[in-house]
Amino acid sequence: MQTLEKLAILADAAKYDASCASSGTDKKSSLKTGAIGSTEGMGICHAYAPDGRCISLLKILLTNYCRFDCHYCVNRVSSNVPRARFTVDEVVDLTLGFYRRNYIEGLFLSSGIIQSPDYTMEQVVAVARKLREEHRFNGYIHLKTIPDADPDLLAEAGRFADRLSINVELPSQASLARLAPEKDAGRIRQSMAGLRLRIEDAKGERKAARPGGAKPQRFAPAGQSTQMIIGADPSDDGAILRQSSSLYASYGLRRVYYSAFSPIPDASRTLPLVRPPLMREHRLYQADWLLRFYGFGVEEIVGASDGGMLDLHVDPKTAWALKHREHFPVDVNVAARESLLRVPGLGTKGLAKILASRRHHALRLEDLARICASVKKMMPFIICADWQPGGLTDRTDLRARVAPAKQMELFA
Repeated sequence: MQTLEKLAILADAAKYDASCASSGTDKKSSLKTGAIGSTEGMGICHAYAPDGRCISLLKILLTNYCRFDCHYCVNRVSSNVPRARFTVDEVVDLTLGFYRRNYIEGLFLSSGIIQSPDYTMEQVVAVARKLREEHRFNGYIHLKTIPDADPDLLAEAGRFADRLSINVELPSQASLARLAPEKDAGRIRQSMAGLRLRIEDAKGERKAARPGGAKPQRFAPAGQSTQMIIGADPSDDGAILRQSSSLYASYGLRRVYYSAFSPIPDASRTLPLVRPPLMREHRLYQADWLLRFYGFGVEEIVGASDGGMLDLHVDPKTAWALKHREHFPVDVNVAARESLLRVPGLGTKGLAKILASRRHHALRLEDLARICASVKKMMPFIICADWQPGGLTDRTDLRARVAPAKQMELFA
């Protein structure tokens, strides 16, 4: 099979893995004489970093053959799909060739399990090692690690990769046991805990290093992430967010990614026949943002939902505000940061500008319009120098007023 034929199969097989955004690395090629590649800048992009940068990645599997038989996976051993496998050198050559043509800024590499977890992880690490040590590639590398592999192999992966990820796959241990019997939830968490310790140790050593002295060895400077498949099991959004909150607290994850289950060829009868609405995935990302950056607790978000499922018609922050109107309106000129973070339509960047601007003069509605694109959504929940919502905050039709027009393709 020709390399381009393999690429067509293995790039398509990798599309189901969402956990491939990059951020948090501090390497710059300009600081390394003779190195090529950079994690900075813009490009032809297929992934977004949390800071908004677009990152173009060559996103492929080493092979789409897998000896495991996870029901939800198109690459499972019993799946009737075309198979392909790259050699280590082929992945290296593709990465360098695509980079030199300015197609990509880095590599996201995963793989099905071939022969054994250790053998597969050895092959994945060999790609990263060869790129870094032989070709001095300084671009972004994200490696999907295998929890059952030898911890020494995971440690070696962290030496060469900017980010590592181990997918928890499903929101509950019971669902994992039923749909992916070869995978062990305890082993996955044990591996994630080991990565967290190594990441934190490496950061501590670098901070403690003396200026001008030798820098300690880096270890996955962009941290670790994971992914959950949504809609393949009966878990509601509340259960999913509680799992995410636990993962953030326990393992210091940079991101939890949510991937709406997509029906696959020759699917198991234990799986749903239709995929969940894409809007559900979108709402989970919005709720995840509230957990990490807006000071919301899981139970606050879930408490504003209906039967454990997030409202598909309004975002989670708006749903909370509509249920807790007693907290509104808030005065943008005097309210505390924590109160303003709860205003629908007001993001963290807009809030920072408001806090800086109100030191110099009382903010009017026109000032807010220059700062925030969604000032119309904010109006029922705020007071400013020339605006009072009056009874608007308590109107019975407020939900209909703040709900955006339906995007039918996301509700399908």
